[in-house]
Amino acid sequence: MRVMSAFIVIGLLLSSATVFAQQRDGTPIEQQMTAEEFKAAGLDKLSAEELARLNGWLNRTVIQESRKAAAVAVAEAKREEATQNKSMFGFGGGDAFEARMVGPFNGFERGKKYTLDNGQVWQQVDDARMYGVKLDNPTVQLKPSVIGNAWYMRVDDRAVNAKVKRIK
Repeated sequence: MRVMSAFIVIGLLLSSATVFAQQRDGTPIEQQMTAEEFKAAGLDKLSAEELARLNGWLNRTVIQESRKAAAVAVAEAKREEATQNKSMFGFGGGDAFEARMVGPFNGFERGKKYTLDNGQVWQQVDDARMYGVKLDNPTVQLKPSVIGNAWYMRVDDRAVNAKVKRIK
């Protein structure tokens, strides 16, 4: 769903940039500004040749900047898609990784938040439990599910996995 939203945003950005560029293309600045704005900007002091050069520069610049903005929007959408690690059918979820939990770990519990040494914060979303555990700064493994976008956390290679979601 987020990927679809990203492409909708890109489409809107591209179309609005194109419309803006088309409005500038060939329409002299003196026709886009009121007479008061034109005079207040000091443009009335330009010769016809200087004004023509300014209009040409504005048209080229708007088109170039619109293309740059569109390229940035496309790159951002691709980054977002890669970050979300979603494919067309929702399979996979990224690469498993290992980190250290910051502070004590006293077992799993629904709603509990776990801060990692890489700055990420994950929250448990299932009822998995691990009793009698008291660890300081344990190693955790986070692994995506095979189907969908769920993630599972395991602490110190113990048998219990808790379903988690990243909140930061």
